[in-house]
Amino acid sequence: MSHVTYTIVEHDGGWAYKVGDVFSETFATREAAQSGEIEYEDSSGRWHDEDESGEDRPETEVKD
Repeated sequence: MSHVTYTIVEHDGGWAYKVGDVFSETFATREAAQSGEIEYEDSSGRWHDEDESGEDRPETEVKD
């Protein structure tokens, strides 16, 4: 199983979680970014919202 580390960063006037060069949507608070659902913008500017059972998800952690 793969492992993904999300980092919480200031982004676009608020807070977001980030993996590599990909940012989530912007949240008003750091705490809200830590509990955000899996939504992300790809390199072409399209937003994705993952709605899956989660059985095949990688192991994850949030690094402040």
